Amino acid sequence: MADSKKPTSVESPIADVFTDRRPSEAEKQWAEKTLAPALEKSPEQPIGDFTGINVDENGHARFTTISGVPIRRLYTKADLPEDWDVENEKYLNHPGQAPYTRGIHATGYRGRLWTMRQFAGFSSPEDTNQRYKYLLAHGGGGLSVAFDLPTLMGYDSDHMQSEGEVGKCGVAIDSLEDMEILFDGIDLEKTTVSMTINSPASVLWAMYLVVAEKQGADWKKLGGTIQNDILKEYIAQKEYIYPPAPSMRLVIDTFEFGTHFTPRFNTISISGYHIREAGSTSLQELAFTIYDGVEYVEWAIKRGLNVDDFGPRLSFFFNSHNDFFEEIAKFRASRKIWYRLMKDRFKAKNERTRLMRFHTQTAGVSLTAQQPMNNIARVAIQALAAVLGGTQSLHTDSYDEALALPTEEAARIALRTQQVIAYESGVAQTVDPLGGSYFLEKLTLDMEKGAFDYFDKMDAMGGMVKAIERGYPQKEIAEASYQYQRAVEAHEKVIVGANDFLIEEKPTEILYIGEEVAIHQTAKLKKLRARRSQEAVTKALDALKKAAAQEPVVKADGKMSDANTMPYIIDAVRAYATVGEICEALREVYGTYEEVSIT
Repeated sequence: MADSKKPTSVESPIADVFTDRRPSEAEKQWAEKTLAPALEKSPEQPIGDFTGINVDENGHARFTTISGVPIRRLYTKADLPEDWDVENEKYLNHPGQAPYTRGIHATGYRGRLWTMRQFAGFSSPEDTNQRYKYLLAHGGGGLSVAFDLPTLMGYDSDHMQSEGEVGKCGVAIDSLEDMEILFDGIDLEKTTVSMTINSPASVLWAMYLVVAEKQGADWKKLGGTIQNDILKEYIAQKEYIYPPAPSMRLVIDTFEFGTHFTPRFNTISISGYHIREAGSTSLQELAFTIYDGVEYVEWAIKRGLNVDDFGPRLSFFFNSHNDFFEEIAKFRASRKIWYRLMKDRFKAKNERTRLMRFHTQTAGVSLTAQQPMNNIARVAIQALAAVLGGTQSLHTDSYDEALALPTEEAARIALRTQQVIAYESGVAQTVDPLGGSYFLEKLTLDMEKGAFDYFDKMDAMGGMVKAIERGYPQKEIAEASYQYQRAVEAHEKVIVGANDFLIEEKPTEILYIGEEVAIHQTAKLKKLRARRSQEAVTKALDALKKAAAQEPVVKADGKMSDANTMPYIIDAVRAYATVGEICEALREVYGTYEEVSIT
């Protein structure tokens, strides 16, 4: 039986170390004279595997990354290609030089630290506004808006579908009035804002732009990001409204609008975060995320946009999980892969178009409700991996998020974690300090190869939209999620405080959001609808539906298509049409999406 096996000494240390290449003489000597006696005295056993389950068919201990990738005990230069060299542009080169494996900035964090961006949103716009001011006062460098589920799904707070969810997992935003309250007293020209919103992304972005306009801000000076990544919704998070094709049209509308009016604002954050949260491996997160980016570029080019016009504003969003070196390798590989794609596949001429810029968030799925204070350590490790991987901005999860939305104290500790890494650890003082590690470079090369293998499969399917319709990425993630959960339940992977090292626990103080938020938002909506011009709202929504029903036409003079929906959405927002009303107008044109079953 599998659980009766115990790790044993290795009969042939050399064969166990070098499974895919011939060992050097020095490695043979090490294996025979140093390794073999050590194994004879003390056989290997994966950390925490007290059952003896995590062994191969020969009874030898199995060591893997959190994604299940086998890890050998020793890596040397011989594990890398023969022409591998730190100055070889094919592999590394120097920081700030193609292919950017070692980072997109020559000075790393010596010139500028990453943006410490705290994800926050709960209850009402009034409450969240106070949290934002608290975070900025304690050293946060940027804001990231979490919206509640009704807003994410395009419903107003008084809609029957919103019952029991208003303000629970983020802030409730129903109208321009709420967005004005959300950013009251916050200078949008000086504060970068990221908004985690997808199907209604263009609507919330329009509200943000109108608030900035009312503040007197110049749109061309605004910096920030809307997530706007609808493909990963079909793959992982499932917060979609419309079918894929019209959803992609709305995304490309924002690309086109941003090219003309908001040159510093990122109109998409192509997100692997939710793919990883759904249970993917690190490689699947990397491959599916970047290939989503390929799909967006393909659709934008078909619209007639020049890749060097919109490309510099494409940004990415990755998860940082517990496997320290695997995550760092993923981040390093992402830059190299994107560079290769933009240079070779899309023939981008602008070097900024070829740069992979990304935000990172620590892994919410790794947080445990059991012994939640342990999450502080997990978050610190994950944040350090993101920094060593060269992220441009970072959000650290609060230790209590497996239980509820974070308390003020938990949010402050999460921010302080970033500050300790930045100002006390010393890791920001040199660029890519782990570059050249045989182990890390091998992981990075394997990540790159694995990603391109996935790209070939999805190219053969006709692109990501076709792959989604076939259920391909969904199936891959489901299988990876199952394998990881099986490993945890078999005790092959230890989760400290959850499946091992258990204690009797006391209740943790959490933030509770009551139904008074829904009452408050409903009352505001009633007053808003009574004082606004319903005629202006109806006129704006009718114009939006007419534009949405037309195919965007690329004009020879490079001007924006009359059928681009963004100007019409902005007009509706200015008339104080609500999120729900605008999304419903688009539902009338595009319909809604029902996912195909996966077998």
